[in-house]
Amino acid sequence: MKFLDEAKVWVKAGDGGDGVVAFRREKYIEFGGPDGGNGGRGGDVVAEAVEGLNTLIDYRYAQHFKARKGGNGAGNDRSGAGSDDVVLRLPVGTQILAEDRETLLADLDTPGMRVVIARGGDGGHGNAHFKTSTNRAPRRADKGWPGEERWIWLRLKLIADAGLVGLPNAGKSTFLAAVSAARPKIADYPFTTLHPQLGVVRLNASEEFVLADIPGLIEGAHEGVGLGDRFLGHVERCAVLLHLVDGSQPDPVGAWRTVREELAMYGQGLAEKPEILALNKLDAMTPQAKVSRAKALERAAGRPVLLCSGATGDGVPEVLRALAGPVAAARDARAAQPAALPLPSPVASPRVQVRRIESLEQD
Repeated sequence: MKFLDEAKVWVKAGDGGDGVVAFRREKYIEFGGPDGGNGGRGGDVVAEAVEGLNTLIDYRYAQHFKARKGGNGAGNDRSGAGSDDVVLRLPVGTQILAEDRETLLADLDTPGMRVVIARGGDGGHGNAHFKTSTNRAPRRADKGWPGEERWIWLRLKLIADAGLVGLPNAGKSTFLAAVSAARPKIADYPFTTLHPQLGVVRLNASEEFVLADIPGLIEGAHEGVGLGDRFLGHVERCAVLLHLVDGSQPDPVGAWRTVREELAMYGQGLAEKPEILALNKLDAMTPQAKVSRAKALERAAGRPVLLCSGATGDGVPEVLRALAGPVAAARDARAAQPAALPLPSPVASPRVQVRRIESLEQD
């Protein structure tokens, strides 16, 4: 299945049904009076987070979603039927943005979470609604209120516990394939990985976490160079970053600084996230280069540097154990957060209050 993490769609909620003007007409009953019913409510457009989805490809070709109009009222005080909602099934981690691509409308970060994107219009009142002691035969009925409509952007940010960052050909895909059942494309040229990959890392029977691999960053990625930094959104939710540096190149310090600068230019708190620094491709270094490059990287970063090789598996268990600590701490912190309070009961919308005021003034 093709991976797609952005899509623009148009949503339109259903209009409310119209109220009607009707009078009771029955033999031997004089002055039967008004009995026109109200219109039904238009359907909402709802977004729902669904497990098992990891792409927005369904919204690449179907970009317009419209709910049905509510049913019109009828005589004999019969109200119109309300219309069903239109539900957009989205992967967990999808953000819904306004048309300006900056205003966040909703963040579907929990399975089963439902959000109303566009609210359906209320049905119009029939003439029976306007009956009073002084206006016993009203001939007024309201049209249904229009449903909301808007263009929205869907942006998927994959849910992962740890993220892999580094320059192209740093060995990220090889590392992911070595520690999980994921099978990303691996080759000896840059930008082999064209879209994010996820893998489940199992340390033992009770410990596991999700590791995300994104396409490599190069200098100027925040300006669109290479594949740009658009895929960094998939590691924004990670508790820790694993920064792999290619130990077979002569300047690992420069490679580390390049990626750190791109993370800082991207923002969103990525530069402040906990980082595990690992010098990869241990099998391709001489003993002298191994010691000198590790020490140089430690001095520049001011933190310990792990040595590993995704190809041979040397040092990989130590790296995974270092990742497991921040992941467990982040999970404990989320579990300690108080549960969200139930939302208060919805109140009458302003448009309903305005309608009531207008009807009283006219009466």
